[in-house]
Amino acid sequence: MSTLKFGGKSYEVDAQGFLLDPSRWDRDFAQGLAPEVKIAGGLSAEHWKVIEFIRDAFQRTGECPVVYQTCKANGLLIKDLKRLFPSGYLRGACRLAGITYLDRQVNFYGEGGLGPAVKSERKPAEARMLKKVYRVDGSGFLVDAAEWDEYFALRLAHDLKLPGGLKEPHWKVIRFLRERFEKDGTVPTLYETCEANRLELPDLERLFPDGYHRGAVRIAGLRAR
Repeated sequence: MSTLKFGGKSYEVDAQGFLLDPSRWDRDFAQGLAPEVKIAGGLSAEHWKVIEFIRDAFQRTGECPVVYQTCKANGLLIKDLKRLFPSGYLRGACRLAGITYLDRQVNFYGEGGLGPAVKSERKPAEARMLKKVYRVDGSGFLVDAAEWDEYFALRLAHDLKLPGGLKEPHWKVIRFLRERFEKDGTVPTLYETCEANRLELPDLERLFPDGYHRGAVRIAGLRAR
């Protein structure tokens, strides 16, 4: 845990710079974080439109919206998103909005109906897939990427009700993610994955309807933080 300081305020963030408590977010947090996510010259009206959409969607649904929803609502192509948020959708736009896909809003009205209560479901769990047990966290992400195998991917795709199951286009993306992670220990950004596999957002949405991180990255046994 560390602290982001801006405008005379302090914000507690995790090791990757994500706000620990989404309810503590305000516009000063986003302004102070902008240089860290490679945005020079401050946040424009275009940035704020995306950030506010993500915040509003989180308040309505209790979950961070997937990239497809955000881009459709704001009329953005992947090249537009990359121009606005060079570090990525999760690591740029969502981080500026003070939330991530691991955050869940439970008991929306809070105790006594006094306001939203925010909880991050990050408890370890076990998932029995075929005859093997895989350790996953409360959001279904594999705890140890080294435990991944194709059976994990197949069973998770089944649980996610992926239309038609995993086909060669899915495996091409999954193999790219795994190979990149095994090479340098990093999870590629949405932009890198789309560019390497010659995909546009509609193509990725068709392959992984649950989103890039909650779909492709999770099936590959990884997590982008």
